[in-house]
Amino acid sequence: MSDQNAPGSPAAPSGTGSTPGFRPAAVEAVPLATIGESIGVVVPGASGSVTVTGISLNSRTVQAGDLYVALPGAARHGADFVPQAVEAGASAVLTDEAGARLLAFSHDIAVPVLVAGEPRSLVGGLSALIYRSRPQDAPAPALYGVTGTNGKTTTTYFINALLQALGQTTGLIGTIEILAGGAPIPSLLTTPESTDVHALLALMRERGLDAASMEVSSHAISFHRVDGVEFDVAGFTNLTQDHLDLHGSMDEYFQTKAQLFTPGRARRAVVTVDDDWGVRLAAAAGIPVTTLATHGTGGTAAAADWTVTGTAARGLGTDFTLRHRDGTELRAHTGLPGSFNVANAALATVMVLAAGHDPAAVQTALDARDPFTVAVPGRMQLVATAPAAVVDFAHNPDALARALEAVRSPEAGSRVIIVFGATGQRDQLKRPAMGAIAARLADTVIVSDDDPHDEDAAAIRADVMAGAVEAREREHLACSILEVFPRDAAIRKAVELAGPADTILVAGRGHEVWQEVKGVNLALDDRVELRSALTARGFTVLEDQRIES
Repeated sequence: MSDQNAPGSPAAPSGTGSTPGFRPAAVEAVPLATIGESIGVVVPGASGSVTVTGISLNSRTVQAGDLYVALPGAARHGADFVPQAVEAGASAVLTDEAGARLLAFSHDIAVPVLVAGEPRSLVGGLSALIYRSRPQDAPAPALYGVTGTNGKTTTTYFINALLQALGQTTGLIGTIEILAGGAPIPSLLTTPESTDVHALLALMRERGLDAASMEVSSHAISFHRVDGVEFDVAGFTNLTQDHLDLHGSMDEYFQTKAQLFTPGRARRAVVTVDDDWGVRLAAAAGIPVTTLATHGTGGTAAAADWTVTGTAARGLGTDFTLRHRDGTELRAHTGLPGSFNVANAALATVMVLAAGHDPAAVQTALDARDPFTVAVPGRMQLVATAPAAVVDFAHNPDALARALEAVRSPEAGSRVIIVFGATGQRDQLKRPAMGAIAARLADTVIVSDDDPHDEDAAAIRADVMAGAVEAREREHLACSILEVFPRDAAIRKAVELAGPADTILVAGRGHEVWQEVKGVNLALDDRVELRSALTARGFTVLEDQRIES
């Protein structure tokens, strides 16, 4: 979180202010003259000898010796918070022309002020310089970056678990939490601000970690959160409709993702070519690419470097074989349900191989540790088995369809009951599409609230309901459709309707423990509500699965 978001945005319930915990213990001071030279700004006179030992976009997390970067925002300019930053110990300020004018008219600032045309675009490189996060003259953890619409979180957890099975000490940066060799830190963004990313990478290097995996969202690329980071291996899962409120079109969405697969951002890539976007990305990437096909036998699959073959159900999960076109084979298993988790596990495996790990050692690790049965909170997380009760993060049309298909039991008479909604102030086009998908693939559809944010919750539900009802009538579907709110009541209704042979899927929020409504964060954990409702009806619930890390 940066001062460009404050004070108009509500305070997050946790995580904000944890930025100091991201930092390495020791940072070598960088003269302001060196910083000015790196961004093409002249630092006059004695100001050049002022030293910097950190960088922050948020005046509330500034530490002594920081360079405070004051950026423009929707409601306030970061320059308005310079006095607080200086009081906290900032040794210098970087801002734009508008910020400099505010400082000239409003404040007597006792620290040097550097002025640049677009300071936001400079923050990543400056963070790398100040924290020496990925120095060329010193070892650093191998870095894996995963992008795509769906599967990023699970794939990074799978990479993390496989690397640990190979005996490595690992870190992780993602949607659920951040791990840097110490206690887990709750995460607020899929990818943190670049200041925090580089501080975390420096912290991992300081702690001697061998490797780290990171989710890389399209927002992170658009908003410069991974500037200055070069991944050893970048991986691509898939591309489906999402975030069009930011990108405008699927082509623009693709072009943003494709930036990760260019020199300076990644050294090599593994691209899943199950969809046309993956095929296009593999052809357009400016770095060496290994291709992966996780289904099909002809066309693209036949031309891929690695293919998934021989899938066989085992319990809720799947056994599968990864075959390279040179004949090399690896046997693997994932305990998580759904073909998409086979794809996630396959991508994690090939990315680890692309980083240089020996296939024989990887096979030994797969056999000994079963790393792809790691519990990923809120990602196809099983809460009970009779009825089967699953919480998943599926919050776009493709993910919702895959989740519903994955939880459908082959038992005769077994029904699927889904509770879901749509997020406010996001892509509105996907709401009726998600309603239609639920009507086609579930027996009982319960439309409720997700995170309305500042939008009217009833209007969001109406959009989703319209898609579900239209699909039921047009396609003569047999499902029942209910509108139940608030969300905890919807979950209780689903459990009330369920029998032991049925499946309940609570989709959209996954691991999240707060629901934002009109700027207020309400405590709400789908897993907790589902366990409570099941227990109240006398059903047996599973023990709370913790993250394996």
